[in-house]
Amino acid sequence: MRKLILLASMALAAGLAPAAIASAATTESASDVQIQAGPTAQQLLAKVASCKQISNGKYKTDDETGKTVAVCDAGQAVFWKADMDIDCDGQVTTKCNKNTDPWFQPDTAFHRSDGKPLVADQTPYIVVPSVSSTWNYQSSGLKGAGSCAVIYNNKVLYTVIGDTGPTGIIGEASYATAVGLGINPNPANGGTDSGVTYICFKNSKVSPIESKSAATSTGENLATKFVNS
Repeated sequence: MRKLILLASMALAAGLAPAAIASAATTESASDVQIQAGPTAQQLLAKVASCKQISNGKYKTDDETGKTVAVCDAGQAVFWKADMDIDCDGQVTTKCNKNTDPWFQPDTAFHRSDGKPLVADQTPYIVVPSVSSTWNYQSSGLKGAGSCAVIYNNKVLYTVIGDTGPTGIIGEASYATAVGLGINPNPANGGTDSGVTYICFKNSKVSPIESKSAATSTGENLATKFVNS
């Protein structure tokens, strides 16, 4: 409200017509709504405070760590709390290639609408473990292009399921996901050791998979339903 009053005062001082003031106020209001469209990090985290484990055992976060991460069921979603390693796989770019990423692979498990691999420094995506006896993500209602909310340091970023990883390790996301959450995106030495929550909504799909706006709008809608369930 303070913003709108200040906006109107400035507009009158500049000699703008009432219609222009109304238009400016509408624009400001629409912007506010867009920013506040989805649930807060705290609201989402409150829904995943306890774990109903569905994985057959637990995952490592890295090769050298112990098995500490369970996959949990939360009704409309599944979730896990882990670290974030950086996935730079997909199409070659100046940020993601064999020189910047020692483990670079020029493909992703799921492809863009044009049939090409995802672009890791453009599309916020997460990596799910490949199907194994520990957990089959498909049996939990997840699939490529599925909608996920990733939470770190009180920030929420809506992403897609874009790639699969090792069968025994969990906690990985694309270069663009790290950037969106304020995490060091360097595939060689970036990421974070803990504090990341991954919430993936069952039977969901973002279309097209590479669209940030579609990932956000789909994720916000599903997250709102999840929080209110």
